[in-house]
Amino acid sequence: MGERDAYLLEMLRRDGRGDHITEAVCCRCRLACPCFRCEDCFGSELFCKQCMVSMHDRTPLHRIEASGQYFTEWTGNYFKRTSLKALGLRIQLGHPAGERCLIPKTAFHDDFVVIDTHAVHEVALDFCDCATAKSHTKQLLRVGWFPSTSVDPRSAATFRLLETYHILSFESKASAYEFYHTIVRLTDNTGLLKRKDRYEAFMRMVREWRDLKMLKRAGRGHDPAGVDATQSGECAILCPACPQPGKNLPDDWQVAPKARRWLYGLFVAIDANFRLKRRAVSKDASDPGLSRGWAYFVEESAYKAYIKGFGAIPQEKSTCSSHNAVNMADTKSSQGLAATGVGTVDCARHNMKLPNGVGDLQKGERYSNMDYLFFSALRGSPLNVLNVSYDIACQWHKKLWSRMNHIPSHLHLSNCPEKLIRYFVPKFHLPAHILKCQTMFSFNFSSHVGRTDGESPERGWSNINPVASSTKEMGPGSRRDTLDDHFGDWNWKKVVGLGTTLLRKIVEAKAEKMAHRDAFVELDGALKPETTAPWKDEIEKWEDNPNETGIPNPFEAKVTPVTQAATRLKLAQLEAHDLQQGIDVSLHPNVSPSIFISAGLDLEHEQRRLKADARALGQHATATQKAAIQRSRNTLQRKIDAWRRIQALYTPAVQLLRSNTEVLVATTEELIMPEDAPLWLPSAIGNKTACDNRLRSNEWELRYAQAGDALEEIRQSLRLRSHMITFKRNWIRGQSANTRAQNALNRVSAKTVASAEKYSDAHNALTSLAILLGKVGWQATFKKLDPKEDIRAMEVPRKGDSEGRRKMSWIWTVEGVDDCEDEGVHDGLRLEWCKARARAMRWSEEVELLEEEMRRVLQYLRWHATWWDNQSDRRTQPDPAEREGLRAFAVRQADHRRTLAAQFTALWKDHLPTPTEDCSPTTDIHLPNISADGLEVSLDANEDGTFLDLTMPALPPA
Repeated sequence: MGERDAYLLEMLRRDGRGDHITEAVCCRCRLACPCFRCEDCFGSELFCKQCMVSMHDRTPLHRIEASGQYFTEWTGNYFKRTSLKALGLRIQLGHPAGERCLIPKTAFHDDFVVIDTHAVHEVALDFCDCATAKSHTKQLLRVGWFPSTSVDPRSAATFRLLETYHILSFESKASAYEFYHTIVRLTDNTGLLKRKDRYEAFMRMVREWRDLKMLKRAGRGHDPAGVDATQSGECAILCPACPQPGKNLPDDWQVAPKARRWLYGLFVAIDANFRLKRRAVSKDASDPGLSRGWAYFVEESAYKAYIKGFGAIPQEKSTCSSHNAVNMADTKSSQGLAATGVGTVDCARHNMKLPNGVGDLQKGERYSNMDYLFFSALRGSPLNVLNVSYDIACQWHKKLWSRMNHIPSHLHLSNCPEKLIRYFVPKFHLPAHILKCQTMFSFNFSSHVGRTDGESPERGWSNINPVASSTKEMGPGSRRDTLDDHFGDWNWKKVVGLGTTLLRKIVEAKAEKMAHRDAFVELDGALKPETTAPWKDEIEKWEDNPNETGIPNPFEAKVTPVTQAATRLKLAQLEAHDLQQGIDVSLHPNVSPSIFISAGLDLEHEQRRLKADARALGQHATATQKAAIQRSRNTLQRKIDAWRRIQALYTPAVQLLRSNTEVLVATTEELIMPEDAPLWLPSAIGNKTACDNRLRSNEWELRYAQAGDALEEIRQSLRLRSHMITFKRNWIRGQSANTRAQNALNRVSAKTVASAEKYSDAHNALTSLAILLGKVGWQATFKKLDPKEDIRAMEVPRKGDSEGRRKMSWIWTVEGVDDCEDEGVHDGLRLEWCKARARAMRWSEEVELLEEEMRRVLQYLRWHATWWDNQSDRRTQPDPAEREGLRAFAVRQADHRRTLAAQFTALWKDHLPTPTEDCSPTTDIHLPNISADGLEVSLDANEDGTFLDLTMPALPPA
C-alpha cells in the first residue's frame, strides 16, 4: 500500500511513449516517424506504419508476450511440449528487446513465473543492475508485467491477463480460482507436470490491479497530493442524469420558479440484499480494505463505531402489514456470519449506486444501518427536493430526523423548511401494504415524480448476486474492494448506455402521454363540469399539501362497500327489470310501425335469451330441462308467426327473402330453430329489397336507445359483480356459502354476456341503417364492443397493464355515465377520474423529466471532459515520460466524454428541447404578456404544455 503512488505512475506512464519518448525515427527502418506500438509484443518499441504492417503480415506469431511461450518438439514419435527457457532463452529487463545488460542480475533462484492468458510460464529472467537501473518492480511494470510483491518478486502476471480477467469477472462473475485454474489446465491438461502454485499471488495481483485501475480512472494519479489524499466517495462513478450541483444544473437552479423546482430533485432508492453475506473467516486487522470509503462502501471504522453504539437499540414494530424487514430486523440469524448482507442507496431513476451508499448488515435490515447509509450517501447535498423510495418507507420515515441526531454530525442533512422530502414505496412492493399506504406512498398518485417506479435496486441485484458465491468466503477488505469494483463497472455500463436507455424511454413516454391525455379528456368530457369541478379542487389542494393531516386523500374511497342485504336487493331489482321487459305484446290488425319494429326487437331479445338457456343445458340435460326449452321454443315460434303476418303488411317484399331462405334450408334437410330464425328487420334487409324509410327511422331510434340501455346494463352488472366479489372475499366462509355466492356471480356474468350480445346486435343494426339513412358521428358514442378488452370494471386494467399504464374501457366514458343516482357509482367515478388525471399527469411529467435528464447528461459529460483537461498538467513530474503519460491519459478520458456527448446528441436530436422551447410544467400556468417593440402576445398554457389561446393585435403599418 505504501508504493501505490509509484505503481500508479508507472501504469499511467504506459499511456505515453515511455522510454521511447525521444525517438524521432522508426527503430527498425530508421527512416519514418514512429507512431505505432504492438500491444501484444514484448517490449514497447515504436515502429512506423510500413514496418508495423510488414512485421505482422509475414510473422503473425512472432509476438511472445511472456517470451516463455510453449512450443512442441518432435521426439521421433510424437510432439512433446517444450519452452524457450528450455531452449536457452533469457529475458533481459531494463533494456530494449534484443539488447543484453552488461551487469545482469538473475531473478530469485533463476526461477521466475509469468502468468499469461494462454499458460503459466517458467522463464529465465535477468534484471538490469546498471548504475541507472530502476527497481525490479519498475522494470517489470515497464514491460507490462505486474509483480506479485514489491520486494524481490518471483512471479508476475501480464497486464493483458489481468485486464482479461478483470472484464471477464464483470461479465461472467467467474471467480479468480476458476480463472486461474483454467490457465493452469491450458498449460498442462494431463496433470502429470508438477507446477508451482501461484494462486495466492494471482489473487493478490488481481486485488491490487482492481484498486489501481479504480484510482487511475478517478484521476487520483494526477493529484499532486497522491493517493492518500483521496476523499470519501471520490472514486465512485457519478450518475450524469441526476442533479449534480456545479456540474450539470443551471446557475439559477436554486431560485427556479416553484413550477420547475421539482425538475431539480433527486430520486434515491434504499434496499437491502441478503444474498451478499460474508462468513466470519477473517478480520479487518489481517485483511484491511485497500480503499477507505473511497468508492461505494462507507468508511468501515466510523460505520462500525456507530453501529456498536446504536445498533442494538430496538426499533418499533410495524403498524402496516407485518413486514419481516421491520419486525424481524433484530432477530435474523447471523450464526457463523460476519455480515448477513448489504444495504445500499441507489439512484432511483437510473439504477446506479451512490457514493458511500453501501454498507454491511450485521443482523437484519435495521434502521440504524439504513439510516447511516442514507445520510452518508446524501451528506452535504444542497438539493431542496428529495424523493426517497424504500419498501418499508411507511415505517422507516417515522422519527427519522430524531434518529439523525445519533449519526455523526458531518453526515447530517439539513431539514430546513424550504427542503421538500417525500417518501414512497416501490410500485411492485406497494400491494403488500395496507390500503392507506397504497395511496399515501404511491408513485402513481403523487405529483412531480414522472413514471419513477423505485425498483432500481432490484434490477441491480440480478447483476451482482452471481458474485455472492465467491465473495462470501473472502476477508472483509477483499470483499469490499471486489464489490466496489463490480458496482463501479455496473455504474459505468449504465453511463454509456444512457443514450439508448433515455431514447427508448422518451419515445415511449411521448406516445403514452398523448394516449393517456386523450383518455382523460374523453372521460372528463363524458362527465358534467359541475360534477368534476369539486373533484379538481380537492385533488389540487391535496397535491399542494400532501402531508397535511386535515386534507383528505382524494384517492381513498369515501363510500363503504355494499352490504349483503344491498346485494340481494340489487339482484331482485335486476330480475324485476327483466320482467318489465316482458315479451307478451298483444297483436292487433292496426299495429303502428313503431309498435311493429318494437315487437321485432322484443322477439330478437327473446331469441337471445332462448339461445343462452339452450347453451346452459350442456351435454347431460335432463328430460325435464329439455321439455322446458322445447315449450319455450314452441311459444316463441307462435309469436314469430303472428309477427310475420303483420310484417307482410309493412314489408311484403320480405316474403321473397324468407321463401328463398326456406328453400335453401329444405335442400339441406335441417330444421331452423325459432331462436335462429331470421326476422328480416329493416336493418337486416338493407338494399336487398324495398323498405319504407319510416320503418328504418323507427328502427334507428329504437336501436340507438337499445345500445344505450345495453351499455348501462353492462356497467350495472360489472359494478354489481365487483361488489359481490369484494363481499365474497371478505365475508363468505364455508363450502355451501361459497357455492351459493359463486352461483350468484355466474348469474351476473351471464347477464353481462346477454347485455353484450344485445349491444352488439344494436351496433350492427345501427351500422347498417347509418349507411341507408346518412347518419354520421354516432360511432363516437357507440363504438364496436370487444368482449375481451372492453367489458371490464372501472378499476380493472387490461391484462399486463400496471396502474400507471391502465386505461379505462370506453364504456365508462360515454356521455351520461354519471347520471346514475347510486352513491357508490359516483364515488367510483370520482376515484377513476382522479386516477385517469394522475396517469395523464405522470406521463406528461415523465416527458419533461426525461428532457431535463438528457440536458443534464450532456452538460455533465462536457463538464467532466473539461475536468479531465484540467488534470493533464496538475502533477509536474521530473520524468518527461511520466508527464506525457499523465497528459495522454487525461486527454484520452476527456475525448471519451466528448465522443459520448456527441453520440448522445445525435441519438436524441429529435427529442432535445431547443433553447427557446417552452418546458411548461404539468400544472396550469399563466404566462405574463410578452412585449417586444410594442407587440403584445397573450399566452395561456394548458396542463400538457400546449397553448390554449394565442391572440395578437394587428401589426402597425411599416
